[in-house]
Amino acid sequence: MQTLTTEETQKILEEMTVNFNHGGRKITVPPPIFLAMKAEILSYTKGKSITVAFPVSEDQTNPMGMMQGGVIAAAFDNAFGPLSYLVAKRPTTTIDMNIQYIRGVAVNQRVIVKASVEAKGFSTIHMIGEMRTEKDKLLATATTNLLILKIPGGVGE
Repeated sequence: MQTLTTEETQKILEEMTVNFNHGGRKITVPPPIFLAMKAEILSYTKGKSITVAFPVSEDQTNPMGMMQGGVIAAAFDNAFGPLSYLVAKRPTTTIDMNIQYIRGVAVNQRVIVKASVEAKGFSTIHMIGEMRTEKDKLLATATTNLLILKIPGGVGE
């Protein structure tokens, strides 16, 4: 399996944005929320996995001062989404996502989300994910199923 650099992966995602945008449709890969969360692609192994880092800031916290569960879900979605586009080479949409919160996520750290493809069919992709600290402590896990949309214009078409 070939592992691409951050720059190589980002270039593929940018090409997808250009290829998906025709016929009055506007699709942005990665999406604006990816940029708003200051996500950073650390690595991409073709067809298999992506690793994305997210800084945890105070504006993402719940009343107890820990990263809010919805923001944790968004971090997973911001790893699953780009990986699904890279694997399917066409737009996808989330069917479902299950998250298991293992421990609180403190602010002023960087968390690492690794998303991996477990199975890919003609119309769906099943993925798993883990969120860890930079010291490799498990914070949360997730699974998701995504629908591969029948919109033409994927890379290589």
